[in-house]
Amino acid sequence: MGKPTGFLEYDREPPHLRLPVERVQDYAEIHLELPDDRLRKQAARCMNCGIPFCHTGEVINGMVSGCPINNLIPEWNHLVYQGLWREAYNRLRKTNNFPEFTGRVCPAPCEGSCTLAINSDAVTIKKLEYAIIERAWQEGWVVPEPPSVRTGKRVAVIGSGPAGLSCAAQLNQAGHWVTVYERADRIGGLLMYGIPSMKLDKYVVQRRVNLLADEGISFITNTAIGRDISGEQLRGEFDAVVLATGATRPRDLTVEGRELQGVHFAVDFLGRDTASQLSWGHADGTYISAEAKGVVIIGGGDTGNDCVGTSLRHGCNSVTQFEILPRPPAARASDNPWPEWAKVERTDYGQEEAVAIFGRDPREYAISTKRIIGDENGHVKEVHTVRVALLRENGRVVFKDLPGSEQVWPAQLVLLAMGFIGPEQALLGQLGVEPDARSNVRTERGRYVTSMPGVFAAGDARRGQSLVVWAINEGRAAARELGVADVIFLRHPDGLLENTLELRRELASLIRHAHPQIVITIDPWRHYQLHPDHRAAGQGALDAIYAAREWNIFPEQLVDNEDPWRVSEAYLFWTDNPDYWEDIACCMDTRLSALAHHASQVGVDNTQLAERIRQRAREAGEKPGYTFAEAFKRLAF
Repeated sequence: MGKPTGFLEYDREPPHLRLPVERVQDYAEIHLELPDDRLRKQAARCMNCGIPFCHTGEVINGMVSGCPINNLIPEWNHLVYQGLWREAYNRLRKTNNFPEFTGRVCPAPCEGSCTLAINSDAVTIKKLEYAIIERAWQEGWVVPEPPSVRTGKRVAVIGSGPAGLSCAAQLNQAGHWVTVYERADRIGGLLMYGIPSMKLDKYVVQRRVNLLADEGISFITNTAIGRDISGEQLRGEFDAVVLATGATRPRDLTVEGRELQGVHFAVDFLGRDTASQLSWGHADGTYISAEAKGVVIIGGGDTGNDCVGTSLRHGCNSVTQFEILPRPPAARASDNPWPEWAKVERTDYGQEEAVAIFGRDPREYAISTKRIIGDENGHVKEVHTVRVALLRENGRVVFKDLPGSEQVWPAQLVLLAMGFIGPEQALLGQLGVEPDARSNVRTERGRYVTSMPGVFAAGDARRGQSLVVWAINEGRAAARELGVADVIFLRHPDGLLENTLELRRELASLIRHAHPQIVITIDPWRHYQLHPDHRAAGQGALDAIYAAREWNIFPEQLVDNEDPWRVSEAYLFWTDNPDYWEDIACCMDTRLSALAHHASQVGVDNTQLAERIRQRAREAGEKPGYTFAEAFKRLAF
């Protein structure tokens, strides 16, 4: 991939940002684009490593290594190097619904596991992703693609953040009618009101939302499930419900003075600032202002950094960011080897701006807040802290106060940016969904269906506070499970039948007897991702693709000539190995409608195929309340 010697010839060119002293004057995006020739040199650094870790998305030692959505990074790096931008975009969109979001806000775990990063600077993967998708929008390659056939199924998605939007996008493309509910006045969830505009311009979010609406997704704002619509009503009106609200409960600080005026959650500070900025240009005065104030931010993560950048744009007098953990090292420690996520000190945009404005890094490490003191009017005036040491006792991490390290910090605004502790429990109760021990939505390991049949969960609501890229991964996976469940499960008045093995085999048998040479089966690469222990099945499917080409059993246009690991959207190909039939039925894609479309191209009558399936269902003694035949209506169009 790339140029074989590119990593030796070209140095990494870090992402280009507007100058700090310039960008703190406005809310325009901080990102700058690079010219094509420099981008192609950066893509040329992709070193054709034998085993690319950048797209693995594995969790190692509690941290993600590689891309959680398995972006085909070496492939689109190579295409950018060749100047094939549209082909690069087509590769990127195979795995990522919203590269314009991840290209701006993702911390790039892919770069942390880049093979080049073992002893050099990683490839600028995030910047190339950003460049590809922005080129695609500018050239008009990103256009609405509504599904040609609708299944008649209706799905409600609660929450319009990255998990909800990616789930809705996938389900819509599968032909389902999708309605997304958002309690705020704008669609986007944390993309809209959790991330400041200078980091992610809201035009970028709205641009994608408009496209999804043009593809047939319905968006309903200012509507809270459990308040405006009951969970029971929602379950009654839709065939399935996806809970993608995020982890919206901020972690609180239980110290003296927490109740004082001027102490706020960071999420409220950021959300109200963006809402005021978008609607009134800050002229309404409804936001929490940091102007002419000393600001203390408790929490050292991304949200805290966003509070730094926002406070500077308000015109604060000073800003300090507390982090209870010790300062990370400048380079990897011996117990943090590649390809683990490197636990090193990074200076983000807000901290860089604070250095430019005030001449010092705003971060204070290994510090704990002991109390907040107010003035005679009940307003915060100072924060009392102590330095701490991180120790391990009986296998647990504990923080010990260091005597004599007490400090007092003047402050008129204190922002709590200590993370989130799960979704709102009242909503879970409305939907009849059980929480797990961490107060997130309880699901089986590796699955997305909740304790309530027909209700699925994805994103931070299921896994806890995480990255935007993980939310996209979760939304896609939930859509895949929901789509499969729609096909292989029987619904009946008492709930969902759980023993589906017989039905899966029946489905495989029906399709096989309808026409022996046509099989709906798995994409071998996707199968390998879902079931790494089934490598042989994936390889057997790959062999079948090559055999179909060689024997002219399958039309050439149904095979992706650029990449034989992937077969059109239907994942159809020929095989005569009966060992794969159970896997075929278990892992088939939601797009059964594509079966009828492609079957017609090889001489199978769609109507006859669908009628044969329905007839077989009738012979099996279908009872009122069952929807076995209904699951295959998509075949008759």
